[in-house]
Amino acid sequence: MDSYLIQVNGHGDHAPVLDVHLKNTGNTISPGKVKGRKPRWAVRASEMSKKTFNPIRAIVDSMKVEPNPKKAMISLSLGDPTVFGNLPTNDEVTRAVKEVLDSGQYNGYAPSVGYQSCREAVAAYYNCPEAPLKAQDVILTSGCSQAIELALAVLANPGQNILVPRPGFSLYKTLALSLGIEVKLYNLLPEKAWEIDLEHLESLVDEKTACLIVNNPSNPCGSVFSKSHLQEILAVASRQCVPILADEIYGDMVFADCKYEPIATLSTNVPVLSCGGLAKRWLVPGWRMGWILIHDRRDIFGNEIRDGLLRLSQRILGPCTIVQGALERILHRTPPEFYHNTLSILKSNADLCYAALSAIPGLQPVRPAGAMYLMVEIEMEHFPEFENDVEFTERLISEQSVFCLPATCFEYPNFFRVVTTVPEEMILEACSRIQEFCEMHYQGAEGAQDLECDK
Repeated sequence: MDSYLIQVNGHGDHAPVLDVHLKNTGNTISPGKVKGRKPRWAVRASEMSKKTFNPIRAIVDSMKVEPNPKKAMISLSLGDPTVFGNLPTNDEVTRAVKEVLDSGQYNGYAPSVGYQSCREAVAAYYNCPEAPLKAQDVILTSGCSQAIELALAVLANPGQNILVPRPGFSLYKTLALSLGIEVKLYNLLPEKAWEIDLEHLESLVDEKTACLIVNNPSNPCGSVFSKSHLQEILAVASRQCVPILADEIYGDMVFADCKYEPIATLSTNVPVLSCGGLAKRWLVPGWRMGWILIHDRRDIFGNEIRDGLLRLSQRILGPCTIVQGALERILHRTPPEFYHNTLSILKSNADLCYAALSAIPGLQPVRPAGAMYLMVEIEMEHFPEFENDVEFTERLISEQSVFCLPATCFEYPNFFRVVTTVPEEMILEACSRIQEFCEMHYQGAEGAQDLECDK
């Protein structure tokens, strides 16, 4: 039988150390041998990592096409307004961060949900009589993407499902599947300026439905829901007792002839987690500052969802403290003309792009009302040499050096998405090249039939 001696060694400035000595009375025990396990390397990726899948990266990375070397590349694919330098943030925004950095007061850890004063600043900025907010209703996050991840993680368990727009931002599916949550896609209607097909939406609800994602203004569509349509969406959620996760990162980024309505301001009983941030409206996506606004006037979420969000936020200990320190000044001192000028550029670019693409046979753009995008339908019957939107956009790159995202990335084949944040001259040049490309490959009804027969 083996016996053990435990000895505490320690002297001087050294901490005590526990030494365990094995007195062997006959049986030999090999060092490092673990009973019942054969020592061998067996390192495998986790199931969560295997379930994580980004449709945009999967499609774009597999395209493997080279642009036309005779034409400079024009990328209309990335939803980052800073890429070309034509949309800088406001001086007040950068000055606020510089002053915080120089102060040296925000170099440490903050509470995982954000500094109290910063949560108060966000609550004050978005508070209104129709949807009152206090600091305890705000969770600060590392960008809007993390806000969406936390909201999904607190509302849904593995095996449940969520309702996601089609076409829609691919991150919803990426996050949900990695968490073991099923995705059900509800249709948006291009002929109705991308309104939700409410009948289809409601047909998808079952006893395992955890939440409904509403993205307004929309990526990838650039659409903005009317007040009446938002009320219809809320009516479905109310009848089915399904909470809403509102992705409102493009909130207030709507054109002059349109009005943005935060969905929580119209809700009388449906609880809403609204996700937003600085990225788009303030043109600083790399600063990674987002938030969740908890709207729960009927106390349906109660303490459980709030406590759950607190626990989940403790996984990474909150967003950048430097940007937090500047948040109050950014929100309350950015001049109104900055927002107006940004929207003026985006609307001008959207109008130019819509007009130019509308004149091209075989393309049917859908006019946007906000955000930074528009969607374009490809009348595939007139381009019979291409199987789908992915082939169409691949050839557009290789022949014209214009890169648009195929809408298969957004679960909506035979469309492509255009980003409207590029400089005006690049928009015009890109549209001119798209026209040249379509004229080269367009087939009328008879030509398309002949080509099909040849196949």
